Amino acid sequence: MYALCDVNSMYASCEKIFDPSIRHRPVVVLTNNDGCICAACGIAKKMGIGKKFVPYFQVREELKKAGAVIRSSNYELYADMSQRFMDTCTPFAPYSHIYSIDECFLFYGQNYQPEEGWFSHGKKIRRTVWKHVRLPIAVGVAPTPTLAKAANHAAKRIEGFNGVAVIDNANTRKHILKNMMTTDVWGVGRKIGKRLNDIGIISAWDLAQAPSGLIRKQFSILLESTVQELNGVVKLSWDDVRSPKKEIFSTRSFGQRVSDKTQLKQAIVTHVEIATRKLRKQQSLAKNIFVFASNSPHDTAPYFRRSLVHTFPSYTSDSSVIAKVSTQLLDLIYRPGIKFYKCGVGLLNLCPEETYQPDLFNPTKDNHELMACMDLINSKYGRDTIHLASGGVQQTFAMRRDYLSKQYTTQLCDLPVIFC
Repeated sequence: MYALCDVNSMYASCEKIFDPSIRHRPVVVLTNNDGCICAACGIAKKMGIGKKFVPYFQVREELKKAGAVIRSSNYELYADMSQRFMDTCTPFAPYSHIYSIDECFLFYGQNYQPEEGWFSHGKKIRRTVWKHVRLPIAVGVAPTPTLAKAANHAAKRIEGFNGVAVIDNANTRKHILKNMMTTDVWGVGRKIGKRLNDIGIISAWDLAQAPSGLIRKQFSILLESTVQELNGVVKLSWDDVRSPKKEIFSTRSFGQRVSDKTQLKQAIVTHVEIATRKLRKQQSLAKNIFVFASNSPHDTAPYFRRSLVHTFPSYTSDSSVIAKVSTQLLDLIYRPGIKFYKCGVGLLNLCPEETYQPDLFNPTKDNHELMACMDLINSKYGRDTIHLASGGVQQTFAMRRDYLSKQYTTQLCDLPVIFC
């Protein structure tokens, strides 16, 4: 059996842990530079406010009238609370897997049966996390990873489950899948969901009943495996659904407008380091790089946006090689007098490192040992412990976080004070 433990509204829930004054108020968390809404607590959702990815400036007055508490993304706090959540969940099963910052899979094997039963076991996990970490979670238990995801969906969104759902018989499985859309199924995105709807497959139960051969012929082997998983046959691991990305982007708007060319170059190099770190993590190489910079369409000045694409002689994953090219492209993009609001890079035309065939006439310039050393140091001591010098020493383009809460668990000066 598999169990999926998932935090409800992770970012907003973390904000309420150390601030009792906002626990019964609607809380909305904003993205980088306080641009858009990225999370809202359950209270805000019930009030119909805090819709994801809506620009904050468009709903500022609405949120103010509703008495909503606004918070900037406090990544340091969220990462620490996530680790505490994972450390609390993992002792409950022989095997565990951290799937994302707010999701953890537990695997119990084929024959394990808790003495108290699966439903009581799920409630025990939920109570323990609340007691030790003060995070509200949902627990879904089922015989396959995909059904565990479905059970977790039911625990949070289908009436009657109240935080814990167990799929251990045919009737429960049918009831839950009939109350889920195809796009609620793990690994089924919006585009695939639309195609499924076009052929009459509307609910997750419809998908489970679809002929495997038809799904494989019209879609993919992966979706066929998903259908089998919905019928209780283990075909996927938690990593199978998350396939390597075909493109990797790193973009961000500035906290303040940037017109200095050196600062813009430093920002581009920083994005290159972020993107190449992800590239090496999934063991891929890139053939093309896309670089862009723009001002804001909401500025009074005329809108300016320019982008360029470069093709490398050979596939690469070396940060210094890619950064050198990106700064050369920026020389062509930059225009004096423009107050730049956003820039970024994209690594395109990716291929797996293990299947790459080197070119005899275009030998790679990658320094694999240096990149491995950088990744190891940054993994051990924290991101950007060591980075390219061209990325700048004191970055003046840090993101704006005007509504940032205290970093209660990672900053000594922000430790909570208790008066007895």
